[in-house]
Amino acid sequence: MKWGLGVKRMLDILGSALGLVFLWPIGILICVIVRLDSKGAPMIRLERVSLGRVIKIYKFRSMVVGAESMLDNLKDLNERKDGPYFKIKNDPRVTTVGRFLRKYRIDEVPQLINVLLGEMSLVGPRPYKPSEVAQYPAEYTHLPRALSGMTGLSQISGSSSLSFQRTLELDDEYLKNWSLGLDLKILLKTFLRIFSDRSAV
Repeated sequence: MKWGLGVKRMLDILGSALGLVFLWPIGILICVIVRLDSKGAPMIRLERVSLGRVIKIYKFRSMVVGAESMLDNLKDLNERKDGPYFKIKNDPRVTTVGRFLRKYRIDEVPQLINVLLGEMSLVGPRPYKPSEVAQYPAEYTHLPRALSGMTGLSQISGSSSLSFQRTLELDDEYLKNWSLGLDLKILLKTFLRIFSDRSAV
């Protein structure tokens, strides 16, 4: 299956390169809008785990500056009790523009840079924070050693509405049943979900 992995990498390079070439004018516009909406850099780099190491993924900023430092004061409002997730409806740290970016997953577009660099793939297990990876059950500690993806089986199956356990199960299922056909199916479903799902994030 090594040839398949080679093709996967070629598709990652082609897809990310084309995406960056065609989307850079829109990216500049988004940076301007984000900066006008709130103070701070329009793009940020966040720590995530991929291939067994900590990488910095690129994202359009969707929260106010200092959002991480505000987390302790919001922990009691966390609606997720099943793992390391943190999620509250109408998170006060999310900016007005950030809500729109998150709803349509536009904030994740800069991760195409990570894909081009080989730090991520277009499709793969969900990239988690180092603090979240530390809480993986023993049977799923192999997941952080895989190449994480911008989208994946868990993202098209419910994303943040899934339990922590179910997310890990789906990421594990993806790795065990990986094929180029599965990647293409996930990419297609990702685009359909973005344009058809109007639920808030």
